[in-house]
Amino acid sequence: MRIVFAGTPLPAVPSLRAVAASGHDLVGVVTRTDASLGRKRVLTPSPVASLAAELGVTTIKADRLDDEATRAVTDLAPDLGVIVAYGGLVREPLLSTPTCGWINLHFSLLPRWRGAAPVQHALIAGDQVTGASVFQLVAALDAGDVFGEVSYRVPRGATAGVVLDALADLGAALLVDVVDAIAAGTATAQPQSGQPTLAPKLSLADGALDFTAAADTVIDRFRGTTPEPGAHTSVGGQRLKILAAHRGPDMALAAGALALVERDVVVGTPSGTVLLQTVQPAGKGAMAAADWWRGLRLDDPRVDTATEVPA
Repeated sequence: MRIVFAGTPLPAVPSLRAVAASGHDLVGVVTRTDASLGRKRVLTPSPVASLAAELGVTTIKADRLDDEATRAVTDLAPDLGVIVAYGGLVREPLLSTPTCGWINLHFSLLPRWRGAAPVQHALIAGDQVTGASVFQLVAALDAGDVFGEVSYRVPRGATAGVVLDALADLGAALLVDVVDAIAAGTATAQPQSGQPTLAPKLSLADGALDFTAAADTVIDRFRGTTPEPGAHTSVGGQRLKILAAHRGPDMALAAGALALVERDVVVGTPSGTVLLQTVQPAGKGAMAAADWWRGLRLDDPRVDTATEVPA
């Protein structure tokens, strides 16, 4: 089949590579326009655009799948459209342009976690099992019939970045299997069953850790917002990014209070503690939490010196 692939971020790269290596004809790639990244705001192509350039595939860069993008895709005469984390909606008439329509690789077991951030919301909710689904793209959000899915048991302590990397690889293999089945005329899709849950895009505010919640709840939010949009708290009126953390020792420590226990920095919650491993203070680079602790003002009301144990 003649395939057009639409995708943008790194998790879409394994799928593009798998489609390109299949026996089908990858006739074009659609991705979002180059973005200004880093402190110097260097204009940088998306990971999908970079791979498409390596593959020598015709690339359409568009932030919206408007009339111009639709005409460009139509000129490629695709049999099938494949979309993985493109970052925009496919509407008519583009939705019906490929002969077999579009299929979407989505990183959840639908209908759970429809939306832009399924992995993040799954971890925030404490899901122990998630997965990936390939479904027929329709106008309604992530609501099409499902061709296939693969389950994935979330490793203990895994962050959204780790889970998304794993699902990107598992999903790429599933995606090519579905493409092959569609080409062979053997593909069957089943309506989604169950109560849908939504997974809207996260904002920076979603990464704020609330230490008045249970320790496990705090850790789940940390995992779900790492690396994006980033977990954080505030100490002394300054934002502190939390880059690595896990469940700490069970001990009596006021919610939100900081303490040094032996060589570990912990934060109290109503049920146990959260151990901070790596942090990034405002305006500084990443550092071990214990090193950051040494620079704290001991008169900060959140610092519990009573539980500090000298190294």
